[in-house]
Amino acid sequence: MSETNKLKKNLTLFDVYAMSTGAMFSSGLFLLPGIAASYTGNSVYLAYLLAGFLILPAMYCMAELSTAMPKAGGTYYFLDRAMGPLTGTIGGLGSWIAVVFKSAFALVGMGAYLGIYLDLPFTITAILLTIAFGAINIFGAKETTLLQRVLVTTLVVILVGFCALGFKETGIADALVPEPGHGEFFKSGLIGFVSTIGLVFVSYAGLTKVASVAEEVQNPDRNIPLGMTLSLITATVIYTLGTIVLIKVLEPQALYDSLTPIADAGRVFMGNWPLGLGVFLIVIAAIAAFASTGNAGIMSASRYPYAMAKDKLVPEKLSSIGRFGTPTIAIVVTVFAMIAVLLLFDVASVAKLASAFQLLLFGLVCIAVIVMRESRIDTYKPGFKAPFYPWLQIVGILISFWLIIEMGILAIAFTGMVTIGCILWYQFYGAKRTTRRGAIFHIHERLGQQRYEGLERELMTIIHDRTQAENLSYEAVIARSSMMDFRYGIYDLPHLHSIMAEQSEERFKIEPELINTLFAEDNLSLRPINKGVYIAYQSDEAIEQPELFVMRFGPQSKLKLPNATDAHTLMFLLSPTKPVGLDLRIAGHLAEVVQSDHFEARWLAAKTDKDMNEVLMRDDHFLHGRVLSFPALAQQIGKPISEVEIADSCLIALIERDGKVIAATPETILMKGDGVAIIGEPDDLDKLQRAN
Repeated sequence: MSETNKLKKNLTLFDVYAMSTGAMFSSGLFLLPGIAASYTGNSVYLAYLLAGFLILPAMYCMAELSTAMPKAGGTYYFLDRAMGPLTGTIGGLGSWIAVVFKSAFALVGMGAYLGIYLDLPFTITAILLTIAFGAINIFGAKETTLLQRVLVTTLVVILVGFCALGFKETGIADALVPEPGHGEFFKSGLIGFVSTIGLVFVSYAGLTKVASVAEEVQNPDRNIPLGMTLSLITATVIYTLGTIVLIKVLEPQALYDSLTPIADAGRVFMGNWPLGLGVFLIVIAAIAAFASTGNAGIMSASRYPYAMAKDKLVPEKLSSIGRFGTPTIAIVVTVFAMIAVLLLFDVASVAKLASAFQLLLFGLVCIAVIVMRESRIDTYKPGFKAPFYPWLQIVGILISFWLIIEMGILAIAFTGMVTIGCILWYQFYGAKRTTRRGAIFHIHERLGQQRYEGLERELMTIIHDRTQAENLSYEAVIARSSMMDFRYGIYDLPHLHSIMAEQSEERFKIEPELINTLFAEDNLSLRPINKGVYIAYQSDEAIEQPELFVMRFGPQSKLKLPNATDAHTLMFLLSPTKPVGLDLRIAGHLAEVVQSDHFEARWLAAKTDKDMNEVLMRDDHFLHGRVLSFPALAQQIGKPISEVEIADSCLIALIERDGKVIAATPETILMKGDGVAIIGEPDDLDKLQRAN
């Protein structure tokens, strides 16, 4: 995938928090509490509190998969890579349909609250809002998340103020004490209470929407699980405390009949504020809640067709990235779908049914974690692991299917219809366009059947997206690597061992015996990362920094390795044991480069060690030229490399001198006739080059 067809990593921890939080607060707090209280009475706040705990299995499983595979499409991508493209199609198209309905419903709710002050038709208002949020999404993730930050900050501040003032009105000590005659605690008994938990559970469903934009999150290993956790804490606290205020401030029947319970409660203890400011702030909070849900919904929904288009399960045009770095066509299609939903359906009814499908997806995500772990794929290395495996996942599966049953026959029927529709789409469109298989085939392989090697290579290529700057410098590893070109001869494993042992002792100061041990025949696992290119990697405590051996074999040479008969290139990577996964991350970078366009032609045409080295460098992180061609370096000739002043991110890694390529050390003196290979951040390299 070219750089022009990749999403930019613009989302920070606060953006993850804002998206998750904003996706939860809409109907769950501003419409639903009165209905929920009519089922279970004053115990409604306990239903919200327990529902917050019940979402934990799905949240932790989603966080694990998001840090292992931080790619656009979220649920679609996880299910596809775990259980294959049929299940992925169900997850992708189904998620898109569900989010479109839920987001359209949120914008109808926003129109309803705007109607308190403006005499506007709900549907027309919702359509105009859909177009506006769609336009903001097209202009870029930064602009979208900036709006999301403002909306969520406004919403949380006002709701915290509502809870604080409500407790001041009722008294903190009395708030949790049921008042005789002020509504029953378990109005419909235990069965009614359990049903209410299922009803309010969907209020937390938006928590996991951030998984669909995981590819755009900076440092996903940290920011996704932490952002989701902070968001869940915020939502659970506000839902619980907010409903306590409602049952203390409003009379039971008034609460049961209210479709605007927060505004009605606000009138009780803020109604005497000047100019009706108290109620106005509540309306502002409601508008911010519905707007943030609609805005986040368009952003997350559009990533499903984008990701599926890259895998050819929907028309490839939907994977196009526009001039603002966003999937423009996918966003436009999502906006038109929402407008069609607003015009053709009773949005409130269908949105509730769509919640049941989201519950099905939660259960499938828990299954996906079990499949990925049991597949034992080496390249499945999540930055965050869900605890209590496999019991947490089993509980999550049971919770999801139990709640679907609790939602009734219509919800089950809707879920079944959507699932059948997705299966038919895959059967008539996607099946003939893909040969990909899921990780479940690796479980089959353990049972003596088959596996799908392509998944291992794909997981390796996405590991680099999670790489932290402090963990490795890929270019520095390539700069130090031992490049060897064998044009003639016959080579078996003992011969390769002797070559690497000599190089390791001379170049890397690694004991030869360690090479023989780590890459012994019974310990050697060569993995294809492209046609004719294989890699083996090992970690050991004796290794201080990652080192790479690269061997290229000409057409007149012969390799006697049973697992790599078609190989023209072998790579052997040694790395320290810490940080964990460093070997896989470097291998991921290598796979990314090896699978790039025109790699094989450039690689096989490279004539010298330096040429081979340059091919393996990522073009945007690498610059090569004579010292005199860079004025900033020409002025520092005669200085040791350690004293040469260039941008902080830049490093002189290689020096070409007298026809030889040498690794630059801090003591190496920069000389007038030198050629230099500089690695660093693209922006700093660009500045260095433009200064010529």
